[in-house]
Amino acid sequence: MTTETAAKRATFRKLHESGHFILPNPWDIGSVRRLEKLGFKALASTSAGFAWSLGREDGEATLEEVLEHLRTLCEATNLPINADFEGGYADRPEEVAINVTRAVDTGVAGLSIEDRIGSELYPLSLAIERIQAAREAIDATGQDVLLVGRTEGYLIEQTDIDVAIERLVAYSAAGADVLYAPWVIDLAENRAIVQALAPKPVNVLLRTPSMNVADLAAIGVRRMSTGGW
Repeated sequence: MTTETAAKRATFRKLHESGHFILPNPWDIGSVRRLEKLGFKALASTSAGFAWSLGREDGEATLEEVLEHLRTLCEATNLPINADFEGGYADRPEEVAINVTRAVDTGVAGLSIEDRIGSELYPLSLAIERIQAAREAIDATGQDVLLVGRTEGYLIEQTDIDVAIERLVAYSAAGADVLYAPWVIDLAENRAIVQALAPKPVNVLLRTPSMNVADLAAIGVRRMSTGGW
């Protein structure tokens, strides 16, 4: 690990301690550098954007392609990069751990693990084990990389906020540093998520024009991303 990588990771962790910030999602070197020039403090990859840039659908990029993509993004900027690492590119926790270790080696400052396989969520017990495996893998590297626990229910029309919160609370307990339920649009539901996870930071996807940054910041949302939109 270079001193530069360590500094990026320390900066990224600091961003999550107070206030709020926007985390846009570039998909290539050009978009990374344009966003950096616009003054953003950190960036995150987008699995959808990367797949589309290859002429494929979201989820169709291979692990090897994604690892090389993350390495390319990290080398192209002085900003910390958060990896959209989908479901860890494996089902079994031990395989997720191996892949997470490889992701850390690309230089990312954070990475997310999802709880969805196809159009279904993993059983909660297995989803927790997968987060625990990712946490242990990061810790074993000795690197200061943030783990983001994601629940994908709203993407597959399972829009029960209580279920989403139950899963996020479990992922927090399993070692996730940041919690994220993409596609939750309602301000009251996002407030409930923030309150249930406090003091840990929550990420919200700015999915629609009606989602106001100032309103989300006022309810305690720490970071807001744009995803592939």
